[in-house]
Amino acid sequence: MTIDDIIHFVEGLDDVLTLRPDPGDGSPEISWGDTFFYYSPDGVVPTTTQPFATIVTKNYPGDEDSRLDRVGAFRVNIHAGKEGFIASLGHAPREQGPADIDAGASDTVIAHPVYGSAAWLAVVNPGPRTSELTRELLCTAYTLARSRYERKADAARRHI
Repeated sequence: MTIDDIIHFVEGLDDVLTLRPDPGDGSPEISWGDTFFYYSPDGVVPTTTQPFATIVTKNYPGDEDSRLDRVGAFRVNIHAGKEGFIASLGHAPREQGPADIDAGASDTVIAHPVYGSAAWLAVVNPGPRTSELTRELLCTAYTLARSRYERKADAARRHI
């Protein structure tokens, strides 16, 4: 899967807002070249929620284990939720997984090197082994984000 394949797939889901920060748009320089996916029926960047998935193209401070400084390396980060995390890795987000995991291994689903305990998964350069699972996890993350949005909207309507 390429970055464009992933973006095209996620943008095929209803009400997805895709942010691709670039120089001159007011976004922090560290985010330039990365991609952020939100569930947003009104097309406005949510201020009270995180994206449900991201694509990063470089190391961030404190998050160098995936070695994204290699040519062509990128990582898809997916909020899988507790059930999706367990189904993918066989342990709960806050439980320690195998100690010998290489966070920079391509085409391998791992706990996110920084946000794994919050049920985020990561895949560096998804390929033949992980492309189907990556798509499934992106759909799960999207569904969870949509459900959170709808619960908040329902609660807001009840308080009017």
